[in-house]
Amino acid sequence: MAVSDQVPTQSGFAAKTDGAVVIADLELSGKTAIVTGGYSGIGLETTRALAAKGVRVIVPVRSPDKAKANLEGIGGAVETRPLDLADLGSVRSFAAAMVEELSALDMLINNAGIMACPLTRVGPGWESQFGVNHMGHFALTKALMPVLAKTPGARVVALSSTGHKITGIRWDDIQFETGEYNKWQAYGQAKTANALFANALSRRLRDTGGLAFSVHPGGIFTPLQRHLPKEEMVALGWIEESGEPTAMAKQGFKTPEQGCSTTLWAATSAKLEGKAGVYCEDCDVAAPTDRAAATARYLGVDAHACDDEAAERLWTVSEELLARA
Repeated sequence: MAVSDQVPTQSGFAAKTDGAVVIADLELSGKTAIVTGGYSGIGLETTRALAAKGVRVIVPVRSPDKAKANLEGIGGAVETRPLDLADLGSVRSFAAAMVEELSALDMLINNAGIMACPLTRVGPGWESQFGVNHMGHFALTKALMPVLAKTPGARVVALSSTGHKITGIRWDDIQFETGEYNKWQAYGQAKTANALFANALSRRLRDTGGLAFSVHPGGIFTPLQRHLPKEEMVALGWIEESGEPTAMAKQGFKTPEQGCSTTLWAATSAKLEGKAGVYCEDCDVAAPTDRAAATARYLGVDAHACDDEAAERLWTVSEELLARA
């Protein structure tokens, strides 16, 4: 695929549609989904909406007590299993158990992530945002391929972001080993990686009928902002000095219930058949970024996040990193 493949489908859903509405008319009972980060923020709402439709939802958890408290009261078949995306041993153990247990995996929603955090390293020394947001999910998805491959119509959804516009992949210094660390550059790289991952994965699922997509959920106040000081969120125009959302944020930001809608659309919509690997936003395929528009900073997809060659290069680099870990 290329940026020219980014053609909206006119899905019929508005940008601020609740996720439950997106799947209200679909028959999903008996399907199985794994939702990473499915006990917090938009992940929690993704879990809630799927469970209400009869989907068996397996939620990998790093914080069991928090997960138990947040998931309490959600009806349906919701299960938790231990998983830490920053720990490859944990990822491999979780995936091995799932491959052994599951006869089908209809939806893998790679939702968990971290944003704009101080420099830390995970695994064999990977920069944490690249390591958790991309490499953890890359390792998880690779290890789950046996069950994805035997599931007709399996879908993988990778949570990207408009943050991909910050930068492409820093091929010469992915792990910030030589250059000065910048938390937003690191975040932007990780979100570009999520989009390129879905692009490359879509080709690897093609022979078994699987599909992969990346999504920008929209601006949403969730625990994802936990590393941002109040002063920075004020400077970004997200909140007032009082801590209340700004008029801009009230108009443009989504609720968590609305924030899960594009994820659920990408995981289920028939309109995406034949559009493997595309980047989605606002419950539709995103259009290419219009550089002349006032919305260029936060709507549309940049060409570097839709580049087949870059996607394949990142897949190769990721496999090499995983092999050395």
